[in-house]
Amino acid sequence: MRPLRILTWHIHGSYLYYLTQSQHQFYLPVKPGRPEGYGGRLGGLPWSDNVYDLPASEVKNLNFDCILFQSKRNYLEDQYEILSESQRQLPRIYLEHDPPRENPTNTRHIVDDPNILLVHVTHFNQLMWDNGFTPTRVIEHGVIVPEGIRYTGELEKGLVVVNGLRSRGRRLGADVFARIRREVPLDLVGMGSEELDGLGEIPHHQLPAFASRYRFFFNPIRYTSLGLAICEAMMVGLPIIGLATTEMVTVVENGVSGYVDTNLENLIFRMRQLLSNPNHAQNLSQGATQTAQKRFNIQRFIKDWDATFKSVIGMNVLLQ
Repeated sequence: MRPLRILTWHIHGSYLYYLTQSQHQFYLPVKPGRPEGYGGRLGGLPWSDNVYDLPASEVKNLNFDCILFQSKRNYLEDQYEILSESQRQLPRIYLEHDPPRENPTNTRHIVDDPNILLVHVTHFNQLMWDNGFTPTRVIEHGVIVPEGIRYTGELEKGLVVVNGLRSRGRRLGADVFARIRREVPLDLVGMGSEELDGLGEIPHHQLPAFASRYRFFFNPIRYTSLGLAICEAMMVGLPIIGLATTEMVTVVENGVSGYVDTNLENLIFRMRQLLSNPNHAQNLSQGATQTAQKRFNIQRFIKDWDATFKSVIGMNVLLQ
């Protein structure tokens, strides 16, 4: 079967990097100045030769097998700007990265079309969106960490990885982070983390080795999708501490791969326990790695996406 030609936008760089580990060809529209969604092969990631930058003005002149939307703007605006009328009739997938923002239970998804497949990245997200008449599927994350990087945990502190934590406020747990940091040593990394006395942004390819030295990974986020940083940290072997909300409760098993709770005092107790007992942290590290290898391995992820593309596009196209 030949590789598929897929047009998509650069919305979440690390997710796009993992998606492009497949055999297919991905075309990323680019505009001068590389505005949001049109950044192409940006982000300091080691893009492979199956990923192509394409001037947005040239999109109408190429043939594609599938259009992959990844944001509201892609679907409501960008497709009418850069796609031809015939391209807008191609097999289409909308990849929804987040749970509903406006109302957690009663928000209708912007895609309400039985001819488009809506892919969610967690079962929680699929559950919370009102998907209307649009068919849905869940493809859970798949991640890669460099060979030979494994948890050591020698630093007696926790690591938090959140971009723009200060500006994103309570939803991302800025207050939770501030509350717990007063009692437990925590380092914050990510874009804009300096605003909260953090360490700044760590390049994606350096983050696994950087994180491996911390005793545990803390996720303060109240309400969002399952972060790739959590999956990557588990793959390295960091014990995970977080709030028992959203998909986190299905990922972290208390006493096996970390601890989740809605009681911050209980989380503080568990953090202190890990700081004072590195042997317990090592045991949780093994559980975190085993969970990640089973649930978030890149081979399963690519297999799920391959099956999804094939089901949407059809075997007759694949054999042409």
